[in-house]
Amino acid sequence: MLWQNARFYLSVCLMSDNQRVPIIVVQPLASAWSEQAEMWSQRLGLPLSTAPEADFILEVGETGLQLVQCGPDSPGPVRVDFLEGATAHRRLFGGGSGQMIAKAVGIQAGIRPCILDTTAGLGRDAFVLATLGCEVTLIERQPLIAALLEDGLRRAAHDPDVQTIVQRMHLLTGNAIEIMQGLTESPQVVYLDPMFPHRDKSALVKKEMRIFRPLVGDDLDAPALLNAALDLASHRVVVKRPRKAPCIDGPKPGYSLEGKSSRYDIYPKKSLNKS
Repeated sequence: MLWQNARFYLSVCLMSDNQRVPIIVVQPLASAWSEQAEMWSQRLGLPLSTAPEADFILEVGETGLQLVQCGPDSPGPVRVDFLEGATAHRRLFGGGSGQMIAKAVGIQAGIRPCILDTTAGLGRDAFVLATLGCEVTLIERQPLIAALLEDGLRRAAHDPDVQTIVQRMHLLTGNAIEIMQGLTESPQVVYLDPMFPHRDKSALVKKEMRIFRPLVGDDLDAPALLNAALDLASHRVVVKRPRKAPCIDGPKPGYSLEGKSSRYDIYPKKSLNKS
């Protein structure tokens, strides 16, 4: 899958809202990482620069890639890390197949469906599903986020504790609707977690959301994404939503699973059987 030019992607996303396209640069954190920084600069079509007017910096260093929002209100760097932090804690103590996401995609004794995650983001949900034994194909259309995810998967592939997990995760970069329309084999489950159009800035608690909102915007094509998913999935479509958010416009879900802050809307097509 060819990488999109990140500046072009942002221009398209922000043009309709008449917003200024953010200035994004790539920087090595030390001279030892200059070659890697040059590689990412070329792949993403971003300048290798120390421009003081930059809005975002994609930093390249010993711990891989991290995205930093410039300015006094920066929430700090964002990176993909499957080895430590919250992701590692959930892998070790997250409740296994009793987790709500596991129930939503249909994981049961002897059933580990093949899943297409069309809104991969930082890969956390996909990692949970891969940890539980599912083969997961991830699609991320925002080039900077996809770069962070690719880097995190690369580093995790060398760690003995999680390498077998990330071997079940396969990353594609591009528009999920177009990719789904081009697939010749149907996944059993298609999973969607589109960006919800928050209007209250206080709702953007996680630093990832504070950084990604200016880059990604809202997923206004969520209804089209749902329709493409329903056309493709062989067994079910699962949509993750904020608990009180409305369903995506279109067909109504067959049922929902509701937690404290999130809800999973399930669109069943046929039953998953033991392999």
